Amino acid sequence: MNFDFVIIGGGSAGYAAARTAVSLGLKTCVVDGAEELGGLCILRGCMPSKTLLESASRFSTLRRAEEFGLRASGLEVRGEEILERKRRLIGEFAAYRQEQLQGGKFALVRGHARFLDAHAVEVKLRAGGTQRITGKYFLLATGSVVSESPLPSLDEIGCWTTDDALDSAEVPESVIILGGGATAVEFATYYAGLGREVTLIQRGGQLLKGTDPDLAAALAHGLRNRGVRVCMGTRLLGATRAAGKKRITFEYDRETMSVEAVQVLQALGRSPNVRGIGLDAAAIRMEKDRPATGSTQQTNVPHIFAAGDVSGPFEIVHIAIQQGEIAARNAARLISGSAEVMEECDYRLKLFAVFSDPELAVVGRGEAELRAAGVAFRAASYPFNDHGKSLCMGETDGFVKLIAATDGGEILGGACVGPHAAELIHEIVVAMRFRATARQLAETPHYHPTLSEIWTYPAEELAG
Repeated sequence: MNFDFVIIGGGSAGYAAARTAVSLGLKTCVVDGAEELGGLCILRGCMPSKTLLESASRFSTLRRAEEFGLRASGLEVRGEEILERKRRLIGEFAAYRQEQLQGGKFALVRGHARFLDAHAVEVKLRAGGTQRITGKYFLLATGSVVSESPLPSLDEIGCWTTDDALDSAEVPESVIILGGGATAVEFATYYAGLGREVTLIQRGGQLLKGTDPDLAAALAHGLRNRGVRVCMGTRLLGATRAAGKKRITFEYDRETMSVEAVQVLQALGRSPNVRGIGLDAAAIRMEKDRPATGSTQQTNVPHIFAAGDVSGPFEIVHIAIQQGEIAARNAARLISGSAEVMEECDYRLKLFAVFSDPELAVVGRGEAELRAAGVAFRAASYPFNDHGKSLCMGETDGFVKLIAATDGGEILGGACVGPHAAELIHEIVVAMRFRATARQLAETPHYHPTLSEIWTYPAEELAG
């Protein structure tokens, strides 16, 4: 089997690349050895987690009924029904993606690929046997896997991974969550929203490493307001069983502390899925734990591209799709001999959101990143606790922030911690897409009372 473009992995990046390559006339093959087709986002990431979070959000709202002059009684969490809803929805999403992958527009080979050399892979077929596939160009889109536990004792006590938590009908009365990234924070929101006792233990000094400290602090404050115990700047020391519960011992604020819970969730992130795919045989250079990948999505071997979680630098679905499409277009350029100008991935509109409570979302560059780059800017913020619509909603944690260039006022970044942040941020995405200034945003009509009009306050400050 010989192809123009061989894609290893059928998730978001891989499917986007295959669809694009076929549209450009490339003879294309996708190799995927997962037990179930669909990719991380659909099966074990974005979609299932947001399904669970929606259940927690509805329950949290009902628990606050009295605050709004209402009464709700007999509230009950039914983990089996939450899980059944998740499985049904994810089954529908996955079936649609499987239909796309199996539609016949490109070859689909079900098995695990391993490079024999830079132009050939051997596929261990799920149905048995092996198959050799050669290609002019390749794309690594193998995604990521759950990172290994930092302490052997965590495995000994039987802690959950995020995959376990997403597919469990059990909703423990108490949970210790290890980690401070997006996944850890979202699971803390899920269990706290269902009225469970949650302790979040983060090794770093703030939540969401790399986020501006004021945003991370506002998120931690909001989680604590919702009953989550947040411990940052810690060092894990051990994990044991204790009287039917699980105990985590850690160093916090220069003291040795222990906390117990029914379950421990290891949410310390994911790692690039590179094991067993023979990158050495293809002479692909690694940087830390992932294939070194340039802005054209090429590795050091020019005819082998990488996209999505396996390549980084951001493990975000829409960026994975963008990278996969760019890789396919650049492969087509090389095949046609029109590669004088290769397309590069542009992260100017880098967008990131966490579906916590309160939500957090950012676009563009933050203050720390701009300072490091030597860019002159001004920043202005406005709190939700002084905003009419959020007061009516009873959602007063957090704030919005705009960052604009000192010279000319072009919006360079925006951030929101608060209600519906993941939706609100898109107004700033559109403004930045067209390189709007803070003054132009301030002069744009906003209906009253809406959450969206909160952007006009920092915009007016910067415009003034």
